[in-house]
Amino acid sequence: MTDELVLLPRPRALTRTGGTYTLPDFGTLQLALARPGDALFTAKRLQSALQTYAGAAFAISGGDLAGAVRLAINPAARPQGYSLTVSAEGIQIVGGDLAGLYYGAVTLAQLLRTQGKTLPTLVIVDHPDFPRRGVMLDVSRDRVPNMDTVMGIIDLLASWKINEFQLYIEHTFAYREHERVWRRASPFTAEEMLALDAHCRERYIDFVPNQNSFGHWHRWFEHPEYLHLAETETGVVTPWGTKQEHPFSLSPAVPEALPLLGRLFDEFLPNFSSPFFNVGCDETFDLGMGRSKALVEAKGKGRVYLDFLLGIYQLVKARGKTMQFWGDIINEHPELVPELPADVIALEWGYESWWDFDSHGARFAQSGVPFYTCPGTSSWVTIAGRTENMLGNIRGAVVNGKKHGAVGVLNTAWGDYGHWQQMPADYPGFAYGAAAAWCADANLEIDLASALDAHAFFDRAGVMGKLALALGNAYKETGVLIPNSSLLFWLYQMPLSELRTTGKRWLDETSRQTIESDAALIDRLKATAAYIDETIQPLASAQMQRPDAPLIEREYALMARMLAHGTQRGLLQLGQAAVSKAELAAELAEIEAEFRALWLERSRPGGLDDSAGRLRSAAALYADG
Repeated sequence: MTDELVLLPRPRALTRTGGTYTLPDFGTLQLALARPGDALFTAKRLQSALQTYAGAAFAISGGDLAGAVRLAINPAARPQGYSLTVSAEGIQIVGGDLAGLYYGAVTLAQLLRTQGKTLPTLVIVDHPDFPRRGVMLDVSRDRVPNMDTVMGIIDLLASWKINEFQLYIEHTFAYREHERVWRRASPFTAEEMLALDAHCRERYIDFVPNQNSFGHWHRWFEHPEYLHLAETETGVVTPWGTKQEHPFSLSPAVPEALPLLGRLFDEFLPNFSSPFFNVGCDETFDLGMGRSKALVEAKGKGRVYLDFLLGIYQLVKARGKTMQFWGDIINEHPELVPELPADVIALEWGYESWWDFDSHGARFAQSGVPFYTCPGTSSWVTIAGRTENMLGNIRGAVVNGKKHGAVGVLNTAWGDYGHWQQMPADYPGFAYGAAAAWCADANLEIDLASALDAHAFFDRAGVMGKLALALGNAYKETGVLIPNSSLLFWLYQMPLSELRTTGKRWLDETSRQTIESDAALIDRLKATAAYIDETIQPLASAQMQRPDAPLIEREYALMARMLAHGTQRGLLQLGQAAVSKAELAAELAEIEAEFRALWLERSRPGGLDDSAGRLRSAAALYADG
């Protein structure tokens, strides 16, 4: 037993009572419920933890006979709440409902993992701040994880008391009549969605269907038979200065658009037991640039957007679901917010530490529209994350969500520009988001590194938590802070000269910083390379007790190598590279080979060539002439 109790999330009230309790080698896990079978999955998970971490063989039994571990329900207690008592006589978990009982069991499992057979006597009384605590994983920007990976993520999130999960779908569901759209994407099938739904239900997670239904249709519009549905038939420049090469949004002016969505919903939604459906509808920046131009000129852009959104709402309502939708566009037209139906849920998203969840949350609260605050893991377009930004972003979402009565928090992990970050790069954001959304007062200042070691990486050496957080802060070392991304990522994607022009605009509009002079940038890039090398050194001394520990070591080694290579790409363009173009080209080829190998460990082959192709294109910098 150790003195330090590391729990994730930390409970809102924990009182140590000064003694210890040693579990017997054999015992009974007693289900004192009217219907014991309702808690059988919970009991089996706890039974496994007792065996694995305490070497104790416990039989499961219904009834309320004497037993070393007793599970019960108190309907008068808070929903999802629980109490956990460890005394000299044994252990008791009392849930306010079956979900609360499960949360008490996973808390006990964490104590067993860190303390072993001898536990401190204590009383925990706990319940969540937010009734809905979710995670959304992007599976449409090239990387489609395999089923083992998704189920493993769900297991991890459930152990941290997450109770909502979404897979962000653009084109990666195998719609029967639209094979051409998903043929190369290795999509999820209906059978797989049903399996994930069942997996989630056992763990008290609501698996919410998610299909973007307005913007982000570019993967469909690559195919001529869908082009008539698009707002434009050419690419457009986005408001943030990048070029979208393909048509992007469904056009509200096309009569066939809503009927098509209805047919998709009819096929997609029956695979989910959730009462909710996230229809997306974000970033419709091309609205009014093409087929709906006359409508927008006559009615206004906000009105045209809202009318189409309400059409989607009617489709969702007719299919018995409650509609969730991204709130960015409606927030640009605050005068229309009061016209939203009372039975929708707005998803207020923003991914910078300075994002204004306060005033946006106040607007939805004043309108009476239920809403979530939606921060992110800050891992995408970075290679290894943006730790400091992630902490501030999630903190702002949780604090202001509580302040304005948000019904939930949905933490997002995106995969823009090829989903280059490895899966463990999201663990810090997932863990901090789960903890903060459960109980802000107890978790905003949590020792995240220790929590990651104990309950994400299972690292007895205490290496991986600090390493993951530190590598995720490499972006700061460059001195260039680009919103929603990092300089080291962009150095693979465009020449430094172009990045400086584009980056200056981004920086001036948001963080009020500018890209530094050549001399200063050279110094910062060299210092960043040294920082990365120092940060990754302890990796070999980690002692992760996970079956995929060797894989995680390879993933972090690759992320560090890619970051370091990014510094050399910048230095090469500044005339200060430490090695030759030929050597850099050879290293990039090795990076691509390892990237491809690691991809196939956790993800399906669809999308790999597109994502790795971005690495191959980066080799153009090393060509002669």
